[in-house]
Amino acid sequence: MTTTGTHTTTTAPRTVSRAEYCVIACAEAWRDNGEVLASPMGLIPSFGARLAKRTFSPDLLLTDGEAMLVGLDGTAEGWLPYRRHLTMVTGGRRHVMMGASQIDRFGNQNISCIGDWERPARQLLGVRGAPVNTLNNPVSYWVPKHSTRVFVERVDMVSGVGYDRAEAAGVTRFHRLPRVVSDLGVLDFGGPGHAMRLVSVHPGVTVGEVRAATGFELTAAEEVPYTREPTAEELRLIREVIDPKGLRDREVRV
Repeated sequence: MTTTGTHTTTTAPRTVSRAEYCVIACAEAWRDNGEVLASPMGLIPSFGARLAKRTFSPDLLLTDGEAMLVGLDGTAEGWLPYRRHLTMVTGGRRHVMMGASQIDRFGNQNISCIGDWERPARQLLGVRGAPVNTLNNPVSYWVPKHSTRVFVERVDMVSGVGYDRAEAAGVTRFHRLPRVVSDLGVLDFGGPGHAMRLVSVHPGVTVGEVRAATGFELTAAEEVPYTREPTAEELRLIREVIDPKGLRDREVRV
């Protein structure tokens, strides 16, 4: 390992794709979560949750995306009625990994519209369950294309609640945003005042590239490591069991 300026560099196996590092980074979001409902939204977060359950977080609960709890092979293990789902959500026993059309330095997320609310330039999904998710259980984020269009100084509309707004409203008891994973690296909110902070970059990416693709001043440690290497067993699981068709490379094309 060598240190150059503000970036710690290591030699990483070229056989590991950027998408596979993203799967590893997403899986790490559920480390030590215990028996909670993992709710990943998107291909790579889903692969990450399945990998976590098969390795270091065996107590994770997975669903078929609708109403059934499922095992590692996808077979139904039990019914998850809506009332039970709501109980888990309001009790903090669910860890969601959502997407973000926009996200700011304090974790306010927008999936509703781009532009002014009265006359938006683009209509998106709508607020949906983002406010309840962020105020009642841990919420992480997955951004497949890190850019200044996504990582913005101020979101056009608040869907998911960030640290500054949660604190201003006095609703911090269950509010927690563990991490943001993008195709460039991993971030958390360990900066001053819960500001976003760069905690690792994926091999082949520099700290400067992440900062250039971020629309606000990004906090980072003096030495930013690479995202951890997958083990041989984790690679086998990703390639042979979880995603044998290689769909991960369609989401992150590097």
